[in-house]
Amino acid sequence: MARIRLIPLVASLLVVLANPLAADPVPAVSAPEQCGGDDIVAELAIKDPTAHGKIIAEAAKIENGEALFWKIEKDGIPASYLFGTIHIADKRVTAIPATVEAALAQSKALAVEIADMSDEGMLAAMTKVPELLAYRDGTTLQTQLTPDEYAKVQTLITKSGMPAEAAVLLRPWLVSMLLAISDCNRQQIEAGMQPLDGIIEARANAAGTKVVGLETAESQLAAMASIPNDKQILILKAGLAYADRTDDMIETILQLYLARKIAATMPFQFVLAEKAGIAPSAYDEFMKVLVTERNIKMRDGAKPLLENGGAFIAVGSLHLPGDKGLVRLLRDDGYKVTAAE
Repeated sequence: MARIRLIPLVASLLVVLANPLAADPVPAVSAPEQCGGDDIVAELAIKDPTAHGKIIAEAAKIENGEALFWKIEKDGIPASYLFGTIHIADKRVTAIPATVEAALAQSKALAVEIADMSDEGMLAAMTKVPELLAYRDGTTLQTQLTPDEYAKVQTLITKSGMPAEAAVLLRPWLVSMLLAISDCNRQQIEAGMQPLDGIIEARANAAGTKVVGLETAESQLAAMASIPNDKQILILKAGLAYADRTDDMIETILQLYLARKIAATMPFQFVLAEKAGIAPSAYDEFMKVLVTERNIKMRDGAKPLLENGGAFIAVGSLHLPGDKGLVRLLRDDGYKVTAAE
């Protein structure tokens, strides 16, 4: 599943959710600044040229998918900027480019997906809506998966600090999010390392820049939980097929980001899903709810800041490309949006 901003905290917060009264502070640990893994897209170019060609061809159809940093202009208003982030605490992406750094430093306001990403804030949001995280109607995850798939879920849950038996009630979307966290990522989270968007927000706060959240944690949770359960299961099954390649999956997404091949992100995941026997149509609701509809809300939330000028918008890079991406939406609203890198 494409990475979204809640991912870095889910692993650590699940421990608290499992037993909030007994939760003790996690001791400081060391973690690598850079995780490893193999680039699956590069691997497919050698082992499965047809699949690789499909990824490249589908990515080529998606507009505005080869840049992360955009300048937003309108006559009579100071320029603003749009930057696509990635929710990874890897030194290869947390070294902010000088042009981005300069634009952030001179901005009057920073708009991010969620403004309060503290453990306390996220825990408060998640405990408000327990029904979005776990089944409460007698449904179980175990009965919807094969024995092998469910065993993989139990292993994953154990790594996340919860007892294996807790897996039975977790909703599929939550498990899919956990699949997007490698052991190395988990170490970085426990060590307190910040992902790129967290670093950007911290710098804005340190400079006294106004920080605005375009969404709330509750709205993101609700959006993910609103995907029909049968589609959640299919997406989870696709993810579980590659549960032993989490490092490689993350490295591949990171390489696409570094190469400014953002448009290939979802075609890559669709091709892997097909290889696992899951049709790309299983992701239709995911794309509609978690990308398209949120893009519109982000655009609308950013408008007041853009009209004043001097805004810096930092959201997940998946929200930028496409005919319903933020770049196109802002252009349709009368702004001149050009790549600034």
